[in-house]
Amino acid sequence: MQENFDLQKYLADGAESIIKEAISATFRNPKETLFLAKFAKSSTKAARIRKKYDKKGINIPVFLIASITSDCNLHCAGCYSRANNICSDETPQDQLTCEEWEDIFSQAKDLGINFIVLAGGEPMLREDVILKAAEFPEILFPIFTNGTVMNDDYFKLINKHRNLVPVFSIEGDEEITDLRRGNGVYSKLIDSMITMKDKNLIFGASITITKDNLDYALSEEFIGNLYNLGCKVLFFIEFVPVDVSARDLALTDVQREHLMSEIDNLREKNSEMLFMSFPGDEKESGGCLAAGRGFFHINSHGGAEPCPASPYSDINVKDTSILEALESNLFKTLRDGDILMDHHEGGCVLFENKEKVEKILKN
Repeated sequence: MQENFDLQKYLADGAESIIKEAISATFRNPKETLFLAKFAKSSTKAARIRKKYDKKGINIPVFLIASITSDCNLHCAGCYSRANNICSDETPQDQLTCEEWEDIFSQAKDLGINFIVLAGGEPMLREDVILKAAEFPEILFPIFTNGTVMNDDYFKLINKHRNLVPVFSIEGDEEITDLRRGNGVYSKLIDSMITMKDKNLIFGASITITKDNLDYALSEEFIGNLYNLGCKVLFFIEFVPVDVSARDLALTDVQREHLMSEIDNLREKNSEMLFMSFPGDEKESGGCLAAGRGFFHINSHGGAEPCPASPYSDINVKDTSILEALESNLFKTLRDGDILMDHHEGGCVLFENKEKVEKILKN
């Protein structure tokens, strides 16, 4: 780990950069720019709250990933949620209620967490939770969705509450997307993007990066098509293998460095779009940001996990607070140890060290 590396400053500066670049990317949309300017003030306040906790020796991450449902209407090939038996076609009875998610959002606001990624399953299937999220303008909610269940009610809601930002999952062109997600999915996805553009609503897109599609994902054809559709934010999500057989699809160190270099180039060439990567350059951030170093995950049943791709938990927010969850034995052991700093070949250091993580849970 780098000496004298200030993780909180790195994340705070990164969040501030996201806001500034988003304002720049939406300057032609006065309504969106006004919201982002107000959110920037909320973000500054949130940073002050996190700094107060930091002085007490308590690290509060900037980001929370909330899987608000296990339901999904698609069966995407290679889905880590289904591979880990997290996602299903039937709604489990013990998922967090709308009121419980509202309490989590409220706690997050009070702790200074001001970015909450809504995931699933398919998060748009939980309209009740999306409506609650809309009531927290201090928090920006990127909603990672497959785009197939968008409707007029959602478009109206997003127009009224600009803190809700759909991020549409796409694999590439129609052939590639439908091959993984199912016939007709690409068409519905594009229809949702076109409607968002026509209504002057900001949205993003995400693409899972593997060895096979890295070049296409960085191509002028792919980026240009998304830009023309009105996309303002593009997330590059590194593929995380869910079993050893899929390890070869994960990026190598050389490919990861190439990805980060090309993202820098894209930022310079395309000032009207915002480009983000996950997990990003771990060398700059002093290691993996999971387990509350920079983000953590709450699954649909309330389990507090280091990361969506590492479904391990020793505490549930149904029984405790977010603050107590962040100080759980699993999270503290991971943060205080060297696992998160280990070199790894795949897209996830916790995947590479799953035996060590499981050993912590047994102690």
